[in-house]
Amino acid sequence: MATFLIAHGAWSGGWSWKKLKPLLHNHGHDLLTPTYTGIGERVHLAGPEIGLETHIADILGVFEFDDLKDVFLVGHSYGGMVATGVADRAPDRVAHLIYLDAFVPGNGQSLSDLQPDEIRAKMREGVRQDGDGWRVPPNPLPPDTSEADVAWITPRRVMQPLKTFEEPIRLSGAGDRLPKTYIYCMQPSPGNMFQQFARRARGEPGWHYMEINSTHSPHITVPEMLATLFDNISASDSSG
Repeated sequence: MATFLIAHGAWSGGWSWKKLKPLLHNHGHDLLTPTYTGIGERVHLAGPEIGLETHIADILGVFEFDDLKDVFLVGHSYGGMVATGVADRAPDRVAHLIYLDAFVPGNGQSLSDLQPDEIRAKMREGVRQDGDGWRVPPNPLPPDTSEADVAWITPRRVMQPLKTFEEPIRLSGAGDRLPKTYIYCMQPSPGNMFQQFARRARGEPGWHYMEINSTHSPHITVPEMLATLFDNISASDSSG
């Protein structure tokens, strides 16, 4: 049995992974889905001081207080920023680092640094117009999100503190030797934001590369397919 721990995407929370939990259990695995400070059910803790370091600390706390070891750490989208920081600070607790259509930062980079200029400007404009100068409104949902899922997701997606997108990550390189897999969603959003990281994973030593025929949130739109991919990664890792 493997333990998968999710570093979820922006504006989201552990709640958004509920479809995947029973599916992974059917494969014999455990799934942990904590929510970051200031969003989801922890939105009452939001404030302009909440940054990327806060969210890294959230996940490190789960490792520490649940005494987790040999974890398959999954970073989805923005969660790639968080997972990278966690793996760098607790590499002895991570068995495998999985990026699911996620940002893969280098030392000193913020998520904003990895975005095209026009997207970064649009985000800043949303903060100015609708976010009281410190909160980022959510991006649109993938176009294939079902009507039922839109009704479920929309009221639960909340604005996220701008600092989480603009605070640079500080890395020591301690997590660089961990096994890493990049899963690229093959139905990208306009701008194809994550192609740059998929290209890196295909061409750089130390990476495994996989694809999934989905839009950006396969845990919602194709959870059965994603559960099978995670199971395959676990089996491959166990076989050495």
